[in-house]
This record gives sequence, structure tokens and C-alpha cells, in this order.
Amino acid sequence: MTIHIVKGDCLDVMSGIEGELADLFYLDPPFFTEKTHKLKTRDRTKEFYFDDLWGCHKKYAEFLYSRLSMCKSLLKNNGSIFVHCDSSANHIIRAVLDEIFGSDNFQSEIIWSYKRWSNSKKGLLPAHQNIYWYSKSKSFVFNTIYNEYSESTNVDQILQRRTRDKHGKAVYAKDENGNVILDDKKEGVPLSDVWEIPYLNPKARERVGYPTQKPLLLLERILEVSTKPGDFVIDPFCGSGTTLVAAKLMGRNGIGIDVSDDAVELAKKRIDSPIKSDSRLLKNGRESYLTADKRALSLLDGVELIPVHRNRGIDGILKETYEGTPILVRVQRTNEPISEAANLLSSAAKTKQARLSILVRTEKSNSLFAVEVPDGVYVVDAPALKISEYIEQLNKALQQKREIARR
Repeated sequence: MTIHIVKGDCLDVMSGIEGELADLFYLDPPFFTEKTHKLKTRDRTKEFYFDDLWGCHKKYAEFLYSRLSMCKSLLKNNGSIFVHCDSSANHIIRAVLDEIFGSDNFQSEIIWSYKRWSNSKKGLLPAHQNIYWYSKSKSFVFNTIYNEYSESTNVDQILQRRTRDKHGKAVYAKDENGNVILDDKKEGVPLSDVWEIPYLNPKARERVGYPTQKPLLLLERILEVSTKPGDFVIDPFCGSGTTLVAAKLMGRNGIGIDVSDDAVELAKKRIDSPIKSDSRLLKNGRESYLTADKRALSLLDGVELIPVHRNRGIDGILKETYEGTPILVRVQRTNEPISEAANLLSSAAKTKQARLSILVRTEKSNSLFAVEVPDGVYVVDAPALKISEYIEQLNKALQQKREIARR
């Protein structure tokens, strides 16, 4: 297995390569953003940057056309090319790919979906990028990947074989006696063209500070779908080298090309010492993050709030604010001293700079002494506790009436 990183314009470098040797091309080219992209490393000791300035669509299209044409000439007949883009130049890239590879060899428009939380512009929050997949011919390599069935999948869909009737409509298959035919081994649901793969967060172990660094999980998925161990991968705009790191980890050979000395140096370092961040989201599913106390949230039903997960001191944040600061809410747990609940909430309030916090009391205190509650924390009784205390008061009043009557 060999991995090489080469410094230079990919057009010049690829011009010096002979033969159809590539099983896969992955390109993450400039996106026609008309910006200079900059980002510093986590320790702030180095800044990586590159210009994405073109001036007009024609120059950008010509730049892509010459390089994608060269990619096609180096691609094996059963090879594929994946081109990464966003909304800035999707239309240009798709048109150029259709011209070079032919619209008949378009295989998929992959939507890479992720969660991001900042949005400085007016409009919808951008939360995806596009990857166009074209093949050189109809005999391209494709490895089927299966995902788990959805929780809402009907059990019949899992157990019973599907076929098509004379009208082409999908139906459950039956034998000549009208009995349902059970399906063979259940593999799961074939991979779709929407990939939910987490964006690299600022604390990810594999993040190196390169402006357009993509997660290894994304490149591993592309290699898994379209290549086999030992295949040859080329990335003409390799940047920080994510494609080549994925190739090394998965037993593929490859060449990465970039015009930046800094990018080439960084890519070589990553190849020598690959680091990959695990994704709890992909391993355990999105449900694994939903750790809020269900009993607590049920008691807050009807209150306009945002549930909080993975925080001992808070169950929710009200959608209203108080003096420009968030209002935090917590529900007392079963057998939890009210003082402990108040202190947990107060500690969280200090961290979140909240001036008002509300603690929902669910249990009557047996203490003979009044509980001191930290400043900024206000205690309200849960409906169940209010009802219980009201019934207790009524019973006491009734008992007193009976005692008076007996006298």
C-alpha cells in the first residue's frame, strides 16, 4: 500500500501521469465563494488559508473543465468520480460533469446532512452540502451498504418478500396457494443518497485547523461504496489530506495533490500519524442523546421551554428570558432533598449566567427546619404536590369537625 502527497497544480501533476490507473477520484475543489478562507489551528500557532476568488463564472468553469477532463482520462473504465460542492457553484459543477462524463453516467446526488448552530445571514440555516457521483461507464464498482431498519418500519416489510404485479406496483409476494412468501436473510435498508454524518466540531480529535477539512467518516463512506481494498484513489485538491488518511486506514493506495506548501506538509503529517474521531451519533443513534428526565418533562408539559439533555442541574430553558438572561427550570427528583436540587440548579445558573431559576418541588419536606434556597432560585409546587397537600388539609379539617362533633 502506497500513499503519496505531491505539491503543485493538479492539472500539471496529472498531465505527467500515464494510463488509466485510478479507481476513484474524489475532488473537494474551490466552491466559487469569492472569499479568502482562513482558519487557525487549535493552539493558535499557525493559520491555513486559500483564495477562492474568480471574478466570473466562466473562469471558474474553465478551471474545472480542464481538470475534470484530465481526471476522466486517468480513470479506469469501471471507476467513479465524486465531486464535492455547495450551493455556491452546484449548477456550474453539474453542467461541467454532464458535459465531460455524460448525463447517462450520473449516478447520484449525495446530500451530506449535518447539524450546525450558527447562522449569521437572513434565511434558512445551511445544513448540507452536495456530492455529485459520476461513473466513467455503466460497469462501475458499487458496494451495497445496509443500515438498520427504522423504528417505524412495519414488521411485514421486514419478514415478507416484495415483488411487482403486472402493473409494476410493489406488492408482497405470494405462492400459487396465496400464502405469503417469507424473504431471505434480512440485511437491513440499503444506503440512501442522504448521509447524516456529523460535521467536525471544534473539539474533534482529528480536527487540524484546515478551513475546509471534511470528517474522515464521510470519506470512508465514499471509499466503502465505490472501491475495494488495494484500489487506487486520487484527490487533486487534497487540502489537509483527509481522503488519503481514509485510504490508508482502509487499505487503499493513493495520490493527493495540492498547490499549498502548508497543505502538503499538513497532509504528510496526518498520513504518518492518522487520528480519527469516533461519532457517538452514528454508533448509538440520535436517541442516545435524549437523556432528559421523562418524568420531569412530563411535569413541565404545557410550559414553553427547550428540553435540556446531559445536564444534571437543568431540565429545561424557558423560551422567555428575564433581564436578558435565560430562565432555567429543574424538577425535584424522587427522594432528592430539596436543598440538593436547589444547589444543583443554582450551580448551573451561575455557569449559564441566569438571574432567575425555577425549581419545581415534587415532595413534601419532612425536615423540621426551613430549607435555605440560594438567591435567584424560586421554588414552586408541582400540581400533584399541591393536590396532595390540599387533600391533606381537607382531611385534617374533616377530622377536626368529627372530633368537635364527638365532644
